[in-house]
Amino acid sequence: MVFASPSATKSIRGLYAVTPDEPDTAQLLVLAGAALAGGATVLQYRNKRASPALRSTQAKALQALCQAFSVPLIINDHLDLALEVNAGLHIGAEDGDLAQVRAALGPGRLLGVSCYNQIALAQSAAQASADYIAFGSVFASPTKPKAVTAPLRLFAEAKAAGITLPLVGIGGITLANLPQLVQAGADAAAVISELFQAKDIQQRAQQLASCFNTKRS
Repeated sequence: MVFASPSATKSIRGLYAVTPDEPDTAQLLVLAGAALAGGATVLQYRNKRASPALRSTQAKALQALCQAFSVPLIINDHLDLALEVNAGLHIGAEDGDLAQVRAALGPGRLLGVSCYNQIALAQSAAQASADYIAFGSVFASPTKPKAVTAPLRLFAEAKAAGITLPLVGIGGITLANLPQLVQAGADAAAVISELFQAKDIQQRAQQLASCFNTKRS
């Protein structure tokens, strides 16, 4: 059986930038703008420390920035915020009923689902009309040091199991190990620290994005 979403999009490919916990909205826009200028094809807004008011302010500002770059904005965890700013949503496979989330989000907004290291969760997410699947942590992650390990073979196993959605690797990805992830079959790489802690974010984004240039469409 083939598991695919009717709203799956090829835009989930390459460098998937995930924002750091930056309380200064103006600075956040500078950081995100550099990543987008360097070739990030997706931007996820993730701020675990912000108040609801700050999250709303930052998400609206990032949505305007993403629209200027013709890049989709994905909101981490908060369905209400995704609806408020007309953005996509990224959640964990065990964070509620995926079919209900899909229905609430509507068919026109992207839905990404973290499936950790489990093919069965990925199949369930695909059946619930997710637009992409994330596996991780593919490498040791400074952001989530206690995260489960997702072996690189999962990407081939997911495709062999009939999952045709874009597959995203997340966790501990660096310029040095990204080629391994691409070779394993990932369509995109979600990156935080390696990107936003670089001295030159735009240049690092270009370097990370270029690792996908040789990947067959």
